[in-house]
Amino acid sequence: MTYTPLRVGIAGLSGRMGQGLLKSTLEAGCVVVGGTCRDPEAAALSLADLTREGSITLCTDMTQLAEISDVVIDFTHVSSVADHARALKGAGVAWILGTTGLSESEQRAVDDAAQTIAVVQAANFSAGVTLMLRLAREMGMALSAERFDAEIVEMHHRQKVDAPSGTALAIGEAVAQGRDVKLSDVRAPVREGQCGARKTGEIGFAALRGGQIVGEHELLFTSATEQITLGHRAFDRRVFADGAVQAAEWVRGKIAGLYSMEDVLGLS
Repeated sequence: MTYTPLRVGIAGLSGRMGQGLLKSTLEAGCVVVGGTCRDPEAAALSLADLTREGSITLCTDMTQLAEISDVVIDFTHVSSVADHARALKGAGVAWILGTTGLSESEQRAVDDAAQTIAVVQAANFSAGVTLMLRLAREMGMALSAERFDAEIVEMHHRQKVDAPSGTALAIGEAVAQGRDVKLSDVRAPVREGQCGARKTGEIGFAALRGGQIVGEHELLFTSATEQITLGHRAFDRRVFADGAVQAAEWVRGKIAGLYSMEDVLGLS
């Protein structure tokens, strides 16, 4: 049986993450058929040394990219999610989605697309963070909110515009799932000034920014007598790209549905 290389489209191809995805995809032996970009002429110049063989179609919208792809990897801005969901659903193209910070309506658009196409959605595509989320859920289940306070600390580069990070929120969601509560009901607001004593059961977040740190996340469970710490550090943004490409290869041939990195790693 002849193997047909996977045709991968990359949303935001000319960006920093897009270029990382391009390198990882080519090294995995997949074919990058194209990518979306705001300025195709400028992108053609900046990507000339990365394309190596073959041609890459620079697209101005997702509909055009979907027409030539088997799967699209998307780490673009949250404002594009609903439009991308419609385009990929219409074309029947699998979707690897790493965009975070989705509103309820945007998440509904993703869920609706997953009724028709295979979607792998993750706040973080690294294997280490995927395992951290699983452990966070189990620890939340084992360490009661009455005895153990849960706090999440994250640090990223100075250019990051959202806080807490999507990964930090995913960790909080995992702890909340383990405790059978909704994160929105127990998430602590930013603590500043005379904010009062910590409430039992709340999950706190602290966001730090500085330098060019790729990503650091720490989950702390603290009781009156002990503390358990679970942490992850990303040294290179490449870890996210490699994980997304792994998901793109895994999703090939899968039936419609909403999948996670736990599915990709065989943990679910």
